[in-house]
Amino acid sequence: MPPTPSRVELCPLTLADQDEFCSLVRASAELHSPWMQLPATAQEFQGWMSRFGDGTNLGFLIRVLETGAAAGMVNINSIIRGRYQGASLGYAAFTPSVGRGYMAEGLTVALRHAFGDLRLHRLEANIQPGNRASLALVQRLGFRYEGISHAYLYIDGAWRDHERWSLTAPPSWTPDPSLPEV
Repeated sequence: MPPTPSRVELCPLTLADQDEFCSLVRASAELHSPWMQLPATAQEFQGWMSRFGDGTNLGFLIRVLETGAAAGMVNINSIIRGRYQGASLGYAAFTPSVGRGYMAEGLTVALRHAFGDLRLHRLEANIQPGNRASLALVQRLGFRYEGISHAYLYIDGAWRDHERWSLTAPPSWTPDPSLPEV
């Protein structure tokens, strides 16, 4: 059976998205707290966008095809080549679109992009243990639990423990040319 067509698309995050992104982050503050802190002002957004300049971090908006609305965001962070061929995944829904399945579809598209176009072999999602919605999402997508990373990220004024979940490329994966042959 062919895969169900997605209702969303990944769009590279650009400086032109600043006003929309910051507005959605402010509207979603209750949803994101205490799990993450995204840029909510123009100055924060511009500083945050500087991390995407060298290609080791990629930022995307998850847009609903029918309306063009941004349902969420996903980052493919800290891309490492060589023998690792992996990255970490960061993501967040925006309040106006919560509960409609857009994040699951958007992350599915992001996974296809990461394992296909980027030819990554491994993705990790690190999630605070109390963030039940995010944990349920990665489980639905097939991620495997690997353990706890103690004091992993500094969020909301403290070092937070995170559960580490991973997913590896499907058997049909084609390695990136930077993977050593031996």
